[in-house]
Amino acid sequence: MVSANRSTTRRVLAVCYDYAMMTVGALLAALAVRVFLVPNNVVTGGLTGVAQLLNSVVGTPVGLVVLALNVPLLVIGWRRLGGFVFGVRTLYAIVVMALAIDLLAPYARPVTADPLLYSLYGGLIDGVGLGLILRARGTAGGTDIIARLVETRLGVQPGRTLLICDLLIFCGAFFAYGPEKILYALLVAFVSSRAVDFVLTAGRGARQALIITERPDGITGALLHDLGRGVTVLEGVGGYTGAARAVLLCIVSRSEVGALKAAVGAADPQAFVVIGEAGEVIGEGFRPMAPAQTARAPRSTEPAEQTA
Repeated sequence: MVSANRSTTRRVLAVCYDYAMMTVGALLAALAVRVFLVPNNVVTGGLTGVAQLLNSVVGTPVGLVVLALNVPLLVIGWRRLGGFVFGVRTLYAIVVMALAIDLLAPYARPVTADPLLYSLYGGLIDGVGLGLILRARGTAGGTDIIARLVETRLGVQPGRTLLICDLLIFCGAFFAYGPEKILYALLVAFVSSRAVDFVLTAGRGARQALIITERPDGITGALLHDLGRGVTVLEGVGGYTGAARAVLLCIVSRSEVGALKAAVGAADPQAFVVIGEAGEVIGEGFRPMAPAQTARAPRSTEPAEQTA
């Protein structure tokens, strides 16, 4: 009973943490739109860009239009969004971001009129916000939903649909704002995508080492006992000599790379070592498997509990 209560408490705390992260992310994305992008007529991709164009032409509130465009798509594509948990979190992120965009309007003032500064910082803050939402297993909706629906109905790859949607939005911005603003919009899109990638991989990366050696026992022992890291022994054959070689696979943190090289050098100075980036590592000694990544496992006959 105590163990079950602790498990429930951890699950509730994890959900609260995710929603807090989504809230911060949605507020940051709204801040980027309201402070840096809308005042300077720089559109973003997706439905937020459509809302910005309508705001310039008709004067409609940006946040209200974002919400009005997203909710019907969310209802239609609910089953294609990854299930109940993913859909609820996406709806929450959309509502918070849309409301914040309009509620910030009376208070937010442009920080700078320098094109380079508002493009860079607008894209950076927008990307960090979206990255936090994605890291908490949600999305900001928009054209992602359209892309999934088109893929289901017509079999078109999502990336192609997203590209077409963004091209249409940028074409509209070309006629509304001129060619110069499109160049800044592309800069915003690039910076935002880099920021999203950084947030998603921050704290989750590691280094993977492939070690080709004739003395696997000494290296394996050093890595297991000195570094406390697991080692997988593979069988390899030299392409030139045809001789059998042991290939050791080991994943370590960034700070342990120096210790790994020292251990390998002490056990076998002739070893051939390849060290590369591991974008994300899931498993013992690193990040545990999250519920979202186990959701696709075969279903049991008993109903499973869902926590949004």
